[in-house]
Amino acid sequence: QVQLVESGGGLVQPGGSLKLSCATSGLSLEHYSIGWFRQLPGKEREGISCVSARGDYTYYHDTVKGRFTISKDNAKHSAFLEMNNLKPEDTAVYYCAAAPLWAPQAMCTSRRGLESPYWGPGAQVTVSS
Repeated sequence: QVQLVESGGGLVQPGGSLKLSCATSGLSLEHYSIGWFRQLPGKEREGISCVSARGDYTYYHDTVKGRFTISKDNAKHSAFLEMNNLKPEDTAVYYCAAAPLWAPQAMCTSRRGLESPYWGPGAQVTVSS
């Protein structure tokens, strides 16, 4: 069975950093694009960063561009989201998602991206003093 599991979340102070990991199993990651989505309290889930199956194309939402970096290691069946200069408004549950060979921009910006076939259970990130 395909499984995605996020890890690395927690509580950090504003300006701090966290690195989220997405461990995958049951699929060949080289054939799947990965997206990081977040759901702010009381808000709809939204795409913030996505990467192509090969890892050669990326997309970042304007709210995180320059602060977050997405990557994937197909051989290790994992994807990552390095988050720097975190802000209180980054507080959310962060989810990783996998979709077969989808373009990163489409995956992150299209409503259909929320229909990615595989999702992790989410990881809480809280940015607070």
